[in-house]
Amino acid sequence: MAAENHFNRTRIAPTPSGYLHLGNILSFAITAKFAAQSGAEILLRIDDFDRERTNKLYIQDIFDTLNFLEIPWHAGPKNMHEYVHEYSQVHRTEMYNQGLQQLKESGEIFACTCSRTEVSRLSPESIYAGTCRDKHLPLAHTGVSWRIKTDHHRQLDVRTTNGTVSATIPLNMHDFIVKRRDGLPAYQLISVLDDIYFGVDLVARGDDLWPSTVAQHYLAAHLHKSEFSNITFHHHPLINDHSGKKLSKSEGATSVHYLRQEHRTPQDIYHLIARSLNLKEMPGSWQELTGMLPFRYMPTS
Repeated sequence: MAAENHFNRTRIAPTPSGYLHLGNILSFAITAKFAAQSGAEILLRIDDFDRERTNKLYIQDIFDTLNFLEIPWHAGPKNMHEYVHEYSQVHRTEMYNQGLQQLKESGEIFACTCSRTEVSRLSPESIYAGTCRDKHLPLAHTGVSWRIKTDHHRQLDVRTTNGTVSATIPLNMHDFIVKRRDGLPAYQLISVLDDIYFGVDLVARGDDLWPSTVAQHYLAAHLHKSEFSNITFHHHPLINDHSGKKLSKSEGATSVHYLRQEHRTPQDIYHLIARSLNLKEMPGSWQELTGMLPFRYMPTS
């Protein structure tokens, strides 16, 4: 990230479907470092539109964990009351539905009856085979998802902290879902519209979300939201568990909630992250942690 680069707003966007884990904290710390380097303010956006998976205990855990680890944020809810009454994604439902209507009018949406299980049965990598693309099922039917017809060869330019990257839609994002079978707008649509709504121009996220980044650029183009292409992205390597798989939200030993119950200090948690990244020194804060990260994690300004 060049020294002259200035950003207005970045964001931390946890999903309250489990307790935050060490991998989340690494991403938050990198976001905080980028904000400090570039002059951006940090928005806390809680991705709670999936109401079945949202749990108030997990929402409170977000506030508790950020405060415990002294990771700052400047915009968005400061507590549960502000979250419920001002910042929950349910307050932006109309905006998401307008996005769905715009996609419907584009003629690039089709209805699909395939479940995740059915997709996985046809493809171990969960790559959608286009099963319902030409069935012309009514979009108004209940129990169908809406998928966007993706052009697999279209080149998309993604602005990153290491320069502009040209990419095509990854295989696991072919004809990705924009409206779920339960009638709710899907994550990709919500994330695009929220980032534009809140004026986000810098996003740090894990390497595993690169397919989402590309899909969101594709979606923004169909929504005629050219401002999304001005967002700069940084994708960082993940912390993996002992089996080599990425961490998931749980009550296990990698969740900050569990570690706090074990009377671990913030310094202990940053030490665990450092060990997971094979760093030689032990940081006591997010500032020290991100200062130790090699170039591939944190380009210096």
